Amino acid sequence: MINREWHLLSRPVGWPKPEDFALVETGIPQPGEGQVLVRNEYLSVDPYMRGRMSAAKSYAEPYELGRPMQGGAVGEVVASEAEGIAVGDHVLHFGGWREYAAVNARSAVKVDPAAAPPPAYLGVLGMTGLTAYAGLLRTASFKEGDAVFVSGAAGAVGGQVGQIARLKGASRVIGSAGSDEKVRLLTEEYGFDAAFNYKSGPVGEQLRAAAPDGIDVYFDNVGGEHLEAAIGSLKLGGRIAICGMISVYNNTEPAPGPRNLARLIQTRGRIEGFLVGDHYDLQPEFVREVGAWVRSGELKYRETFVEGIENTLEAFLGVLRGDNTGKMIVKL
Repeated sequence: MINREWHLLSRPVGWPKPEDFALVETGIPQPGEGQVLVRNEYLSVDPYMRGRMSAAKSYAEPYELGRPMQGGAVGEVVASEAEGIAVGDHVLHFGGWREYAAVNARSAVKVDPAAAPPPAYLGVLGMTGLTAYAGLLRTASFKEGDAVFVSGAAGAVGGQVGQIARLKGASRVIGSAGSDEKVRLLTEEYGFDAAFNYKSGPVGEQLRAAAPDGIDVYFDNVGGEHLEAAIGSLKLGGRIAICGMISVYNNTEPAPGPRNLARLIQTRGRIEGFLVGDHYDLQPEFVREVGAWVRSGELKYRETFVEGIENTLEAFLGVLRGDNTGKMIVKL
């Protein structure tokens, strides 16, 4: 039987190109002691993966050339050499970008398909959801009454940030997105107080119109012009949580920094970057609180599905282009 998996052949310069990758046919691996063999059903593609395609030193090890890439995945266990995980169980793990994966049982997490659809464990109840929760509540020190601005607000993380802020008592929630359709989603379905299409005009001007009294919190998924605009609208004691900067991931030259950093002196503002891996202690609290909101319908989420292992690369490139609404997921 054949297993198909994506390999990185060369490190992309600028935008990734199809020739940087290959879909390779291999044999199905056999699980060793303490491992389980998983037939993947859903794969996650995320912006952070672009950084792992570079050899530059970062918080995550670069993908190895000529080797299968990794990413979040949910699938069914079809063979087990580990106690506590049986054939037929569903697990969340990081052996993505392939059809079958032999993974260490200690790094796999059992999930219940009856409690939530399996794709939800890659998004709203998974790493992206925890990223939104930890970044807003811990890194940005959100408090009731704050005015919150979120960039990339129709994405998997941004959409949850805005809704969590609303549910926690924000005075105003503003989002930016890349199309008028996504703007309508934010205001009509997600409950944002205001939203704008960043392609329709200068971000700073649109943000000032949407938040004339300024913002207390900015959750940054985009960087660049958005970050500069947020600094310009920051109120006294404002906080900025840097989750991602997708606008610069494919740059071949260093992006210019915000030109108004001196304003942080006036506002006593704070900018802090964070990684979700530093906040897994919040997982039980996150699952309890966000899971209840999802079940009650108070927190809504979207998923964009692409079918077929052969289309995984195109799904990833779609994330970089902003093609997705909510979480981008590959269905095998």
